[in-house]
Amino acid sequence: MAERLKDIFFTPQFLDSLIAELVREYPDFEAGAFRVSVRNDGWEQKELKERMRHIAGALRKHLPADYLVALDILVKVAPHFSGFDGMIFPDFVEQFGGDFPTQSIAALLQFTRYSSAEFAIRPFLKRDPGKILAAMQDWAGHQNFHVRRLASEGCRPRLPWAMAIARLKEDPTPILPILEKLKDDPELYVRKSVANNLNDISRDHPDLVLGIAEKWLGHSPRTDWIVKHALRSLLKAGNERAMRLFGFGNPAAITVENLVVDPVRVRIGESVAFSFDLVCNEPEEVMVRLEYAVYFVKASGKKSPKVFQIKESRLGPGRHSFRKKQTFEDRTTRKHYPGEHSLSILVNGKEKARADFQLDAALPGKV
Repeated sequence: MAERLKDIFFTPQFLDSLIAELVREYPDFEAGAFRVSVRNDGWEQKELKERMRHIAGALRKHLPADYLVALDILVKVAPHFSGFDGMIFPDFVEQFGGDFPTQSIAALLQFTRYSSAEFAIRPFLKRDPGKILAAMQDWAGHQNFHVRRLASEGCRPRLPWAMAIARLKEDPTPILPILEKLKDDPELYVRKSVANNLNDISRDHPDLVLGIAEKWLGHSPRTDWIVKHALRSLLKAGNERAMRLFGFGNPAAITVENLVVDPVRVRIGESVAFSFDLVCNEPEEVMVRLEYAVYFVKASGKKSPKVFQIKESRLGPGRHSFRKKQTFEDRTTRKHYPGEHSLSILVNGKEKARADFQLDAALPGKV
């Protein structure tokens, strides 16, 4: 089974390093009491983000009571930590910095260089959207690409794991000048955020995003990449306007035959293979987006589809055979449940064939 994220981050080694840096900057820091605070209150049962929040709370308890003094210590400590480990510092600001917006936001711009302040900026954005969006417009021109990325990532309408910003879901137009400024950013890390932001917007305002895509496509290789990534949800949904934009052919002249899932009964933790023939009945080559969807059984017993890409290419007339494998190993991002599942083949967004199979519980000791 894949290693859990909560076992990768916030490890005992990380805690030792954090304590050492805190003591270096604040010699009166009570290291033993802090360690006890972190490891109590059901630490082992906490999930990844709960652990992040718990550590930030323990910092508030054991650093000076004056928030600005404590913040200054953390600004000096933060450069020694990166990735998800480093997100305890923005989370400290998110939880405790609301009464000091100027100093807190300045600290977030420092912290985001080592991890990300995408979650922590949300309460400030929700409280004063005009001011923060104007600041994000400035950040979009910052020399540090982590800060530029925060300008886009922090205002995503559907940012996972984050506080919702309902007004931006309803009206995303204030976001668009920020994305326009970032659309040719030299850093892929930033461009991915722009694409993800547009993909979020497309869930509620598809025509708005399609209009942007039509303007950006062909502007540069960078914008072409953003557009393709931004329209991924619309492409998976078979949106005809999105399909036409990338030249995908009419799926009516393409059929899928001989879909076989083997075995038809499998346990959680195992895999199935599936094969099928795709038949192009067009006289010339056509652009094909080939995907498959697995209808996973959820905890409620209902089925929910997840779409996976097989390939995109030009295919000529005739028969083309494919064979793929799908695993049902539990992961941090997906837990499997027993029941009848389905697998379907999608051609240019349209379902062409479907087969059912049974997923049983794992054998004892195999999960």
